[in-house]
Amino acid sequence: MNYLAHAYFSYQDPSITAGQMIADFVKGKQLYTYPARIQQGIRMHRALDEYTDRHPATRRAKAIFQPECGAYGGVFMDVVYDHYLANDETRFNADTLTQFAATVYALLEEQHHLLPPMFQQVFAYMRTQNWLLHYREWDGIFSSFSGIVRRAKYFKRPATVPFAVFEEHYLTLGDCYREFFPDAETFMKGQY
Repeated sequence: MNYLAHAYFSYQDPSITAGQMIADFVKGKQLYTYPARIQQGIRMHRALDEYTDRHPATRRAKAIFQPECGAYGGVFMDVVYDHYLANDETRFNADTLTQFAATVYALLEEQHHLLPPMFQQVFAYMRTQNWLLHYREWDGIFSSFSGIVRRAKYFKRPATVPFAVFEEHYLTLGDCYREFFPDAETFMKGQY
């Protein structure tokens, strides 16, 4: 899962939200330098990532990306799941997603001093470019894919490659999301 899903599964708890959002920037024993609730958010993020990777629907979705994207298929799939979440009318519409994104940014801003320096830089882009809202749009997905490609050490293809996979298999990937997400929600409620 990517940023929107991790924020969604934080249930607007400020410390859990911070932990979920910074988890990829906290390594090893750094975990223990954070307050207990932020540590819980970091652990929740990691548990969700593991659950997501093991889920049969995610495995099928990654297999769609694998021929063109290799091991990076899972990274692109995380962004794709956020796209379907952003467009899931049972959870968001354009207005509620806009409000949700603003709330998440405010929660993170309140705890800015606790955020790792690398995530502070990411957060600046996230907020000014409104990533959480832009997962809803195809342009936002292409932009996210472009960012992944720019940062990827071993993926040497243009963002148009994974985006073409996304376009071609849009309905099937949506089916994978709809199979996966209710299970993930049940799993995450057990983590809280």
